[in-house]
Amino acid sequence: MKKPKLLKAPKAYKNPGFLASRDARPLRILSEFLEPLSRFNYYNVKDTIVFFGSARIKPRNETIKHLRELARNGNKKNIHSKKYHEQLLQAEVAVEMSRYYEDATELSRMITVWSKKLKTKNRLLVCSGGGPGIMEAANKGALLAKGESIGLNISLPFEQYPNQFITPKFNMEFHYFFMRKFWFMFLGKALVAFPGGFGTLDEFFELLTLLQTHKVKKKMTVILYGKNFWNKIIDFKALAKYGMISPEDMNLFSFADSPKEVPRNDAGIASQRILTPTPRPPSRARAPAFVTRIHARSGRRSLPGGKRVQGERSPPAELDRPTHARGHVRRRTGAKAQSLHRAVGVLRSGWHRPFAGRWLSPRCG
Repeated sequence: MKKPKLLKAPKAYKNPGFLASRDARPLRILSEFLEPLSRFNYYNVKDTIVFFGSARIKPRNETIKHLRELARNGNKKNIHSKKYHEQLLQAEVAVEMSRYYEDATELSRMITVWSKKLKTKNRLLVCSGGGPGIMEAANKGALLAKGESIGLNISLPFEQYPNQFITPKFNMEFHYFFMRKFWFMFLGKALVAFPGGFGTLDEFFELLTLLQTHKVKKKMTVILYGKNFWNKIIDFKALAKYGMISPEDMNLFSFADSPKEVPRNDAGIASQRILTPTPRPPSRARAPAFVTRIHARSGRRSLPGGKRVQGERSPPAELDRPTHARGHVRRRTGAKAQSLHRAVGVLRSGWHRPFAGRWLSPRCG
């Protein structure tokens, strides 16, 4: 009896069982960094304006329709019941909160209209969490302005699904919250936080902590939209009063109550700074210690390839001249000078890097 033919085993990176295992978790985390990075680089996305807010806030027309249905269903049996009154109260609150959905849509539309006028494409795109509620409103506003927007969705057992207003090529799904937060912070130049629950508070306070501790070096504008709401749920002045934060930390964010107010405060100033960043001096690499020691006698402190180190002295003219046969070059004589020339030649050729116990050129590595 013939033995059945042994089939090829799947390659590790094509093995679903392995990729979903505990051992492959680092690979999954790295994938949620590299795949968005590849996509953003391909489409030349450099920066975003992030919208945070509740997934439970609905459009105004939906909330009004639901309230009218509840009022229409009221009768002698349930009109005096506690449950009916609670439902009616929740519907009235939903109508009141729906204004934030409309404001988020309008603000996103205004930002997209403005960013489309910029010379560089895909600058300051609207970015949301990709779900319903305020996130949907942000993507919807960008679509109304015939622009593109980003949706960084997260897999949850309930409530979270990608909304239909995200630009398809920027629709991304995350499993790990911290990788999703990374992309919010890494590309974000400004943040507008609308009323929200635990998720919004978590993301907002984490960003404030990064700004407070200077872990985020870039200029970021943070706006709390809905001053009345935010002052009711968080007493920022009490935090400063009891010494939990410094009074200067109150300058990390500002408030707005209408889409037209946002460009008038720090967001408008920050947007101009984004487009004209402060020029930085060209970075200069510092030579390793052994390079400095070898060149100490001649006063030459340079890296292979001729790059100078900050604060170096001008090298002797003899060492700056070419050492090949083009023209007559006066070389120094003596044992010390010969060893110095030999060391400089090794550094220039790149044969100074040890690898696996052998002296190998970078070209062989």
